[in-house]
Amino acid sequence: MVRAPFTGLVAFIREHLPVSDERRVHGEEITLAARKGGDLDQGQGEVLVDAMAIARQAHLRENLRVRSFMYIVYGVSIALAVTVVLVAVFGSLWPNTATLCFQPEGIGVVCPTASDTSDQSRETRGDVDELYAKVASRWDYLVVEFIGLVAAAFAAVASTAANPGHLTSHNVPVAVALLKLPTGALTALLGLLLMRGECVPGLRALDSSAQVIAWAVIFGYAQQLFTRFVDKQAQAVLNSVGGPNPGRGEPHHDPQAPAG
Repeated sequence: MVRAPFTGLVAFIREHLPVSDERRVHGEEITLAARKGGDLDQGQGEVLVDAMAIARQAHLRENLRVRSFMYIVYGVSIALAVTVVLVAVFGSLWPNTATLCFQPEGIGVVCPTASDTSDQSRETRGDVDELYAKVASRWDYLVVEFIGLVAAAFAAVASTAANPGHLTSHNVPVAVALLKLPTGALTALLGLLLMRGECVPGLRALDSSAQVIAWAVIFGYAQQLFTRFVDKQAQAVLNSVGGPNPGRGEPHHDPQAPAG
């Protein structure tokens, strides 16, 4: 009649108090004595109550830390998603302002969704803004952002599969995965703009629309370089939450307790 409640209490205390905490140690000793048939005095009961109260406070702090982290991640995700939408609208309304087109020598003008290999486009050098304006499409920005988002989704799946812990009790991995989606859309777009401005050494012009899309995939997946810090911080937050994780230390097992 007494063992089950005590076992549940000590299990909760173990989850939320470190292994070096004296309240946890005393609580385990008291439970061990109760399992052996010993009677508990008033002082031992007060120790268990005090340990339980401290464990509940730690549990509340842990949940507050998790919720605060999730709110921050969701807020940043929403801000980035709004930015992605605004950039896509800008690219659709004014596709010639900052085109994603390239002019490889001897080929013509190459854009994400179209290309021009006519003699004029192959021979024209210097001021090519007029050629870009003819080939650039209102769908270029939207397509590049979508490709970057899909590539980031694959990265999010791989990252979540590599760290499946706490998926059932906390939504932190889901929040981090959602953050990667708009980030991938923006990194794909910004990466191509950097290539367009010849800011990437050794990469000046792409030869086909397929190559433009391929680099959008690479840059979209590369958002992992920027969100890696968020992944590490999320894992640190989850490790600080009470539960069967190494951060709390190994519990003291009762060698005389029945198996199962």
